[in-house]
Amino acid sequence: MLQRIQTIYLLLAVIASGALPFLFPLWSLTNGKSQFFMEVFLYTTFFGLSTTLAIVSIISFKKRQNQFVLNRLNMILNLILLGLFVYHSLNVSGETIKVSEKGIGMFLPIISIVFLVLANNAIKKDEDLVKSVDRLR
Repeated sequence: MLQRIQTIYLLLAVIASGALPFLFPLWSLTNGKSQFFMEVFLYTTFFGLSTTLAIVSIISFKKRQNQFVLNRLNMILNLILLGLFVYHSLNVSGETIKVSEKGIGMFLPIISIVFLVLANNAIKKDEDLVKSVDRLR
């Protein structure tokens, strides 16, 4: 059902990976310019996939196991995105433009992962409740 708590968590994950990257820069460069995710195609792809997976997970509310697996894939995708951010901010040798200040946009995958974990916990509780009711029949 759509009125479950995991839907709220998944909507918050959609906001964290779909809307907030437009507002918060990933980092500021040494020349004072802020860099957003749209300037790098790889980051745009990963944020788009993360948002799409969360929306598909919301839509597939009748299949709890499928929803659980989609959330796990989304968590892995966000971990890869976070790893790319860390790699880019730490491994800038040979680059002429260096990252001077990390922005709050680098931490958006962590926020998304937290909401996905909360959604998976709620899905697991629902699945356990359904299984316990099936045992009583």
